Amino acid sequence: MKIKGTQLFVKALIEEGVDTLFAYPGGMAIDLFDALYGVKEFRVVLPRHEQGLVHAADGYARATGKTGVCLVTSGPGATNLVTGIATANYDSVPLVCFTGQVPTNLIGNDAFQEVDIVGICRSICKYAVTVRRREDLGRIIKEAFYIARTGKPGPVLVDFPKDIQQAAGSDEYPKEVSIRGYKPSTGVHMGQLKKAADMLANAKRPLFLVGGGVNISRAGAEMTRLAEMLNVPVVTTIMGKGALPTDHPLFIGNMGMHGNVASNTAVSECDLLFSIGTRFNDRITGKISEFAKNAKIVHIDIDAASISRNIVVDVPIVADAKEAIVKFTEIAVPPKHTAEWVARLQELRAAQPIRMSAEGKISPQDIIRGVNEKFREAIVTTDVGQNQMWTTQFLQLRGESRLITSGGLGTMGYGLPAAIGAKLGRPEMPVVCVSGDGGFQMNEQELATAVCEELPIVICVLNNSYLGNVRQWQEMFYGGRYSCTCLKKRKSCAQWCSDPTSACPAYIPDFVKLAESYGIEGIRVTDRSEIGAAFDRAAAETKKPTLIEFIIDRELDILPMVPGGNSLSEMVTEYKKEGK
Repeated sequence: MKIKGTQLFVKALIEEGVDTLFAYPGGMAIDLFDALYGVKEFRVVLPRHEQGLVHAADGYARATGKTGVCLVTSGPGATNLVTGIATANYDSVPLVCFTGQVPTNLIGNDAFQEVDIVGICRSICKYAVTVRRREDLGRIIKEAFYIARTGKPGPVLVDFPKDIQQAAGSDEYPKEVSIRGYKPSTGVHMGQLKKAADMLANAKRPLFLVGGGVNISRAGAEMTRLAEMLNVPVVTTIMGKGALPTDHPLFIGNMGMHGNVASNTAVSECDLLFSIGTRFNDRITGKISEFAKNAKIVHIDIDAASISRNIVVDVPIVADAKEAIVKFTEIAVPPKHTAEWVARLQELRAAQPIRMSAEGKISPQDIIRGVNEKFREAIVTTDVGQNQMWTTQFLQLRGESRLITSGGLGTMGYGLPAAIGAKLGRPEMPVVCVSGDGGFQMNEQELATAVCEELPIVICVLNNSYLGNVRQWQEMFYGGRYSCTCLKKRKSCAQWCSDPTSACPAYIPDFVKLAESYGIEGIRVTDRSEIGAAFDRAAAETKKPTLIEFIIDRELDILPMVPGGNSLSEMVTEYKKEGK
């Protein structure tokens, strides 16, 4: 039987088990949307901007472990996906992104809304392809889903010309995939794993460094079991946070640029660093020559290209994190003399916790403590900047809780649409979005999506009236010259200003009124005594989001901090602006 390409597209999504499609229509995708009309097998969600759309698909994928799927038109519809595709690529999120395209006979002729989206995205995704023949359509879609979710997961882009959408062809959709040259790593090299087991058995100060790969493979329970069996302490990257419950006695904390003292000390002093699912980026390592310089290093990662790229390791193991952890549990022998090491790190963690003082005002620690107290289990998304770092420092993750954040690319505007996708994928879980006032405004239009989808998301906007992370760097390393970071600045202000006062103009927008314009409740919190009641009101809402604006001190910093290029042992734990 022959059917249109658009009909095969719908059939393919059903066959792949898609339950949610994030989609925005346009001229070169209108035939696909016509085919979607009346489809009952999956839900079609209409965001308000293509960047919000792809971030929502990303949040959905991270929350559920499934592949996120999105559809947009050609030209600007396609290019608006670029940041979201790069975001997913850096954090190994499985996405399949369909873009409409001008008919094949117009490709290369500068037709209206034609762009070479495959060429644009080739370096920031796992695979990108234009469908050139109707007979290849089913195979290409099948391969796209397979590539996105196997091996190291990532985004795949399928560019879909209008004439291929309209062309008739076979209704068959492949059952299996065979791609010459693409054979994802499976299994674990037991010889290498046994080497690692021998090294760990003889270590006196062993340490597990857990990255996002453990969370991607849904291996938290297995990782917790392994750590307990061996009595080996665990530190995480921000992407690995939650692999062990954050209140577990063997969890020392996050490490890296804004990690705690105990975690960074552990990395600097361990004699065996057993790393799983991390690519050792610069925010983790600090000065490379000083990183874990007293330790032998074992590195498990599904991506062979990530091993020994930044940090040269002693035992490389290419494998899926979950599979490797399970196999290692079967052969590993507990080291004999780690009790003193574990106790020392636990004492250091207790003696030097991360604390904030806001001199009587609301601190981010107070806000995140409010999240911890109100939501025993929750999915928490963040934007990027100070709000992200404070959340990773103070958020407690237990049970089914999960942190969703843009780690590798650091994408502002990510938090709200990711929360929408997470809530659509896991409607039974409370979802909290933590954002800064700057990042929130990059995709605030997605409030409409949350309202239309009737999603009771709790949105926390930490308002310090600055692009806070950049302002902190300007304060600490650029003589306090706040160049283009004040969000209150108006034309009538002094040209350059580095000293906020009560005479500063009013903030724009008024977030409470903005919330009300979308038909939702907006709450402004100015005192820590109001935090609990605000979360109570937000949690009681069951049909729409609630926006809580927290007014925080304008010049709060994220500490501790390892300045760029310094070793992890050179942490700045306190800092005061000159003249204050």
